[in-house]
Amino acid sequence: MKALVNKIIPFSAVDGPGNRTSVFLQGCNMNCRYCHNPETRKVCIGCGDCIEACPAGALFWMKDGNSRKVGYDPAKCVFCDTCIHICTHDASPRIQEMTPQETFDKVARQIPFIRGVTVSGGECTLYPEFLTEFFQICRDNGLGTLIDSNGTLDFKQYPELLAVTDGVMLDIKAFDETEHKTVTGISNGLVMENCRYLASLGKLYEVRTVVVPGLFDAEETVRKTAAMLRPYQKIQPIRYKIIAFRPMGVRKEYAGYPVPDSNLLESLAGIAREEGIGKVVII
Repeated sequence: MKALVNKIIPFSAVDGPGNRTSVFLQGCNMNCRYCHNPETRKVCIGCGDCIEACPAGALFWMKDGNSRKVGYDPAKCVFCDTCIHICTHDASPRIQEMTPQETFDKVARQIPFIRGVTVSGGECTLYPEFLTEFFQICRDNGLGTLIDSNGTLDFKQYPELLAVTDGVMLDIKAFDETEHKTVTGISNGLVMENCRYLASLGKLYEVRTVVVPGLFDAEETVRKTAAMLRPYQKIQPIRYKIIAFRPMGVRKEYAGYPVPDSNLLESLAGIAREEGIGKVVII
C-alpha cells in the first residue's frame, strides 16, 4: 500500500494544535480557482520538460516497466521550484511513492518535538486505506492525527479511518451549491453531509473558508455554515478559520482576484461569533 507524497514539512504551527509534522499527498478531485498549491492537483504525466530545466540535475529519466517516467533525487534538489514553474499540467516531479511505514519513518525524526501529524494535499482522502494504516502507526507511537480535507470522501463508509483520526479540518469553499460549483467545479452536497456527520461525532476540529471577494458570497457562506454548526458545539467545540485569499502561488489565470481587507475579514469573524462559533481565527 503506497501513496504519492508531495512533501513533508517537519514542523508546522498552523496545521492543528501544537507543533506538528504536515504530510502533503499528491492529487485532488476539485479544481478550485484560488488553489494556492496547484502543483499538488495532478500526477506527473512524464512529458520530461522539467528534466533539462532542472539546474541541480535532480530529475532524470528512469525505467517504469516497458516505458519510462521522471525520476527524482531528493539529495540533489535545491528546491528552486523551477520544475513546478514550467509544468503545464498542475503537477510536480518531486513526488515520492511511499508506504505508511516509510512515511512514518520520516515523521519519527521529529519525535518528541511534535504533538501530532496532519495529512493534507492535494486531497489526502483519495488514499483512505493509506491514511488508516499510517494513522494507526502514528497512534501506536503516541502522536495525534488530523485530516485536512475538502470533504469529498464519504466518511460514513470509513469507520476504521475515523477510529484512528482525532479530527478533520474541513474546507467549506462556498455554502451555496451553485457558487460551490463555480469555485471548485463540483457540487458540495457530500461536503455538507460530512460537515454535519463529523460534527455529530465530535470529529470536526475546524472549518475553513478562503475569502475571495467577487468569486462567491463569503458573508452567506460564513453565516450559514456557522449557524449549521451551532447545535454541535455542545458535543465538541468547532473553530472557524477565515483565510484571506493571496495571489502567491495561484495559477496566472486566477491570480487577479482582489485580496480581502482586514475590515471584511473582521466582519466575517464577527458574523461567525454571532452565530455561535466560540473560536474564530483569521489568517
